Amino acid sequence: MGSLETERKIVGWAATDSTGHLAPYTYSLRDTGPEDVFIKVISCGICHTDIHQIKNDLGMSHYPMVPGHEVVGEVVEVGSDVTRFKVGDVVGVGVIVGSCKNCHPCKSELEQYCNKKIWSYNDVYTDGKPTQGGFAESMVVDQKFVVRIPDGMSPEQAAPLLCAGLTVYSPLKHFGLKQSGLRGGILGLGGVGHMGVKIAKAMGHHVTVISSSDKKREEAMEHLGADEYLVSSDVESMQKAADQLDYIIDTVPVVHPLEPYLSLLKLDGKLILMGVINTPLQFGTPMVMLGRKSITGSFIGSMKETEEMLEFCKEKGLASMIEVIKMDYINTAFERLEKNDVRYRFVVDVAGSKLIP
Repeated sequence: MGSLETERKIVGWAATDSTGHLAPYTYSLRDTGPEDVFIKVISCGICHTDIHQIKNDLGMSHYPMVPGHEVVGEVVEVGSDVTRFKVGDVVGVGVIVGSCKNCHPCKSELEQYCNKKIWSYNDVYTDGKPTQGGFAESMVVDQKFVVRIPDGMSPEQAAPLLCAGLTVYSPLKHFGLKQSGLRGGILGLGGVGHMGVKIAKAMGHHVTVISSSDKKREEAMEHLGADEYLVSSDVESMQKAADQLDYIIDTVPVVHPLEPYLSLLKLDGKLILMGVINTPLQFGTPMVMLGRKSITGSFIGSMKETEEMLEFCKEKGLASMIEVIKMDYINTAFERLEKNDVRYRFVVDVAGSKLIP
């Protein structure tokens, strides 16, 4: 099917300044080009990065901004050259909606590391128009950056996997940490952290949750299936746990010391940073040198890894723990997320919401 001749006007919920308050906003979507998929949004997860963007924490925000990068929807129309999707398919869109397709990362199927990648919102598309995200009726996306949601996986469960699930799966795969029997640590038990526990356990790892207080112990051990729980301020317990972990997935999105966690890693252990922090972090080099330890980072995952991760989650029966909300609750949800008051991911039922109250 070719493109529609008239420009589409749709409604999304946008922030218009750095207060981050979202309200209904009408804007235009581009016509469906030859490689494009026109998607009616069903569900969209809320990620901590959305807060950074709507509040201009990184100093790069442009308004009006419709956030949302954990999007699941139904294909309504496909461009003339689209071969991977058909009308009626349930599909997902994540953090990236474009890349140059010519650089080394793109040719290596690692388009998330392309220097010219296009973010799903708060960016400018190749046509010069701003990109807008999934807290909206619809999106138009290049088929390269769309994935099929496996049969039997509900839209609201699939949505957080497109960022939180992928963010954990990709480094475990890349750094050779998928084999069973490894000992892993998950630092921070939020949206990404809770999926980290689930995915690592499904890979057969012994998982230790590391948190700043004891308040999430029961959830970590009983609900998520962690094997151990460490309170980072408990010096004696931290000393006993030294030199035991093959890796730590550090999901904490605020400034924190690294040395206490580096001490938990065994020889050649990896501290994998995933929290978006704009302030420099510090550590003394002997802590790294004397165990040949690595401090590294990872950013979401590739489209290929997204498909693999969704199939892995389906095969293992993994689902995110979510709280489903309507769009008119979204500002309250952001306030609660800032206080870490959610178990563990908000998902907006976009299709079931009145976008204009």
